[in-house]
Amino acid sequence: MPENFAFQGSTSERFEAVKQEFACLIANEGNDFAAQFVVYHQGECVVDLWAGAGVNGDSLCGVYSACKGAAHLVVALLVQDGILNLDERVSHYWPEFSANGKSDISLRELMAHRAGLAGPDRGLSLDELSDDRAVAQRIGQQRPYWRPGTAFGYHALVIAALTGEVVFRATGWTIQEHFAFRIRTARDVDFFLGLPKEEEHRFLEAQLPLITPEHSTRTSGHAVGSTNLSDIAFNRHHPENPAVWELPNFRIVRERGPASFGGVASARALARMYASAISPMDNLEPLLRPEITTQFSQIHSIGYDLVTRNHRAFGAGFHLPSEYYPAVAQGAFGHSGAGGQQAFADPRNEIAYAYSRRRPPVPFAAAPENDRLIRAVYAAIAK
Repeated sequence: MPENFAFQGSTSERFEAVKQEFACLIANEGNDFAAQFVVYHQGECVVDLWAGAGVNGDSLCGVYSACKGAAHLVVALLVQDGILNLDERVSHYWPEFSANGKSDISLRELMAHRAGLAGPDRGLSLDELSDDRAVAQRIGQQRPYWRPGTAFGYHALVIAALTGEVVFRATGWTIQEHFAFRIRTARDVDFFLGLPKEEEHRFLEAQLPLITPEHSTRTSGHAVGSTNLSDIAFNRHHPENPAVWELPNFRIVRERGPASFGGVASARALARMYASAISPMDNLEPLLRPEITTQFSQIHSIGYDLVTRNHRAFGAGFHLPSEYYPAVAQGAFGHSGAGGQQAFADPRNEIAYAYSRRRPPVPFAAAPENDRLIRAVYAAIAK
């Protein structure tokens, strides 16, 4: 084990090698690195580690797109309840959505990023962007950017506002309200889609990314008013748009909890949320039945993503981690975040995994160290 590393927490004996891998990571990253790392196996917490000045196991950070997993667990529960049907038209629940050639788009197509609604025609102010219902109203009136169902592109900042409007129209409750009642409170998951003021003292702001000259050169071509689909999807075409990494540092984002990017949680919460979804815990049955996890974790979109311009794979509302990490079993489902987060459930092996770091990596995506940590977890399970 390397010398001069500093981290806290514990692992079960079987996962000692996982702790050593985390220790190596901390030693390599330097003294100002901050991260949390939690794993459940068969409903038991077997890894609970953290590092960094001012960080503890209960510290809260913005989790960016990892909160899409929280939002779409709500949709999965409503499908399980028979309230929503993935193959029903969105306009069945939300009649106004049918405007401008969208009447036949199914909820399944929307959740698989196939609806052609990756962002607003005109940019959104921070006040508008952080209001899911305002986002849904704006995008619900516009024409798709491609013929729905023929291709896919990451609806990065808006997908859960759109699926959230379906939830609201069908139930009268927002995704945030469903999550608070059915998952955060009922399953003791310390994850907030809307952070109360009394919890603000636990929040740690995202740190400035270490942006290289090469990365600055690659992104310098983005311009206000651009019709580039990637710029539209990430709201870069608005003159006052903050950088994606800054979003959780705004109180209005944390307070409202926009379900595509505004969640605040610890790695403990992310891992416990996914463990609760697939494993019996605290004398409670899993949130989701196996046939529902199978339905949502099956590949719905795979290939060239029109927005991110690379190879991607999505289930229904979830990113499929096995695309990035070959060690992860097929059938796993979850979501990464631009701040370096990775969280997922693997029903076949009853693993729930969560990693979060305070300084976003560059480029903004699931941090590359996840590959090492995930391999270590699977090696420990295989013993």
